[in-house]
Amino acid sequence: MENISKRIEKYWDTRSADFSRVRRMEIEGADFSAWNEIIKKHLPANKNLKVLDVGTGAGFFAVLFSKIGCEVTGVDMSKKMLDEAEKNIAAFNCRADFFKMNAQELNFDAENFDVVISRNLTWTLPDAMQAYKEWCRVLKRGGVLMNFDSDYGDKNFTNKETCAKGEVEDAMLIECNEIKNSLRISTHNRPRWDIELLETLGLKVTFDSDIAPRVHVDKNLEYDSVPLFGIYGTKI
Repeated sequence: MENISKRIEKYWDTRSADFSRVRRMEIEGADFSAWNEIIKKHLPANKNLKVLDVGTGAGFFAVLFSKIGCEVTGVDMSKKMLDEAEKNIAAFNCRADFFKMNAQELNFDAENFDVVISRNLTWTLPDAMQAYKEWCRVLKRGGVLMNFDSDYGDKNFTNKETCAKGEVEDAMLIECNEIKNSLRISTHNRPRWDIELLETLGLKVTFDSDIAPRVHVDKNLEYDSVPLFGIYGTKI
């Protein structure tokens, strides 16, 4: 487990600068308001929300939630990704706290956050089941877990528009495929597996099978054609 985790961390360190460039384009373009619309529909009713952005990457959700007045904490296993997140938070005049942390082993008290959110992370985790348990643990009663991800399990990354978007060197595509194929989550039928697991963990779950047409609206950006599902779980 430790070896694959280090390999994943190194992969995202390598991808961090280009990944951040794409996220900045999203923040500055039409995709940002589209994401904002979907997110707001699923937020708890109370104000002053505490949000945990798991796998914050270059800080896209950290910027979004900061701009709507939330207290944001972002965690990521990649130090270079967190460096990019810090740059983006400053560039867009927002505030968030960032910590280098394993998504499967969160260093937070139980029932600490009103919202736990993640995007394009779960498919890269060595133990997604443990991650979901941790995310539910730190979520308050009545809080909402939102996860946006794709079922890449049987896909083969062969072009520069796939594998988390942006310009990807051939060596990185090979590495992305090898990492993905080594992970247990790649064998699951998603999002059905995710939904069934979250329901056993005590969440009331709704989902969208594909929100890509609603959030990938910027004509200046290219995305893969794999459905982007949205899972919304309320902790009962």
